[in-house]
Amino acid sequence: MAPQAVRRQLDLLHRAGTFRLLFGATLASGLGTWLAVIALTIDVKERTNSGAWVSALLIADFLPAVAIGLTLSSLVDRLSRKGLMVGADLVRFAVFCALPFAGNATTIVALAAVAGVATGFFRPAQWAGVPNLVAEEDLPTANSLVRTAEMATITVGTLLGGAVTAAAGPHLAYWLNAASFLISAALLVRISGRLLQVEVAVSHGHWRDVAEGLALIRGSRALLTVLVVWNLVMISNALVNVSEVFLATVSFHAGRFGYGLLWAGSGLGLALGSVFGPSWLESRGIRVVYGGSIAVMAFGSVATALSPNVWVGVWCLVLAGTGNGAAVVYNYLLVQRGAPDQVRGRVLTVLMGSTFAVLGLGMVCAGPLTDAVGPRWTWGIASGFAALAALVGFAMVPREQAEAKAEPLAV
Repeated sequence: MAPQAVRRQLDLLHRAGTFRLLFGATLASGLGTWLAVIALTIDVKERTNSGAWVSALLIADFLPAVAIGLTLSSLVDRLSRKGLMVGADLVRFAVFCALPFAGNATTIVALAAVAGVATGFFRPAQWAGVPNLVAEEDLPTANSLVRTAEMATITVGTLLGGAVTAAAGPHLAYWLNAASFLISAALLVRISGRLLQVEVAVSHGHWRDVAEGLALIRGSRALLTVLVVWNLVMISNALVNVSEVFLATVSFHAGRFGYGLLWAGSGLGLALGSVFGPSWLESRGIRVVYGGSIAVMAFGSVATALSPNVWVGVWCLVLAGTGNGAAVVYNYLLVQRGAPDQVRGRVLTVLMGSTFAVLGLGMVCAGPLTDAVGPRWTWGIASGFAALAALVGFAMVPREQAEAKAEPLAV
């Protein structure tokens, strides 16, 4: 199965030249972004020695996506997706060119928030355009490739970020990230805007456009499935993310190395799930693999909580990450096939904003919960939310709607 999945991906990259440009842009910007994430965190921590400031930095990264999803989602369909993506890259290029001259943590967090706004527009425009760059039968493989690129850049980028920051300080990482966004923009400029977006949606007024995106989600079983299921998964992820460092250092007595090892195990699993998700879909069908992949997440999480040490726990996390990686591929497939092109951008933006909001609220609750019951029980509770999400996924996925190509709708 492994050689076949990889051959299919390589064949798509060879055949689909415009998609190859998008894939290259994802690799370039992702590598620089994750390299700079480590540098930003270390920079703020060393300037302030404050956990509150580090939290503010992390919140500044995803909070803009929440605001965009709730108030500006229709812009992704009303404006040129190519223009939004290239513009977002140029804004992020300017931000990271300015960061070496930031004099304090407040300026760093403010600039990070500006970059977060740009990312909040870039990602839904990117994913909304993917179905227009490949044939319908290649869409699962295309989603898999983009997700694999994202997961690979997380692993490689964070390793490079630690090495570069340790050797030369954060400023070099900022400059390298700025260059990565310039490369990404140069690749995206070569894609025809008409390929990324069949037609620009007609506006009926900004707030009515936003309301229409929400109404489409409520009226589509496939889109509503993603909204409900992935918000449950986000609660699980929030509990896991916050308590993971305590599981590694307190429960497993594995120190900083153990924390990094668990993180690497998750990244490996996410990459594996992204690569093989389309193959599993072909053999089983969307209803089984969607709920089943989330059930694998739940099992992997509870197995990690019960592990006697970090060496057992890391393999359990590889399993959980594999389910997570595959489920995300299916999420995008459900949305891409469930929403027509002229409203797909706003649907993706609303869904991303919703999940980021739930993730943030979950993180707020995860800290006190971990202090109260300990990391193992917190992971057990996280597993329960993932198991509930799996059951909801099995019950809600509309097989016919998910397997059929979305037809244009009058909105």
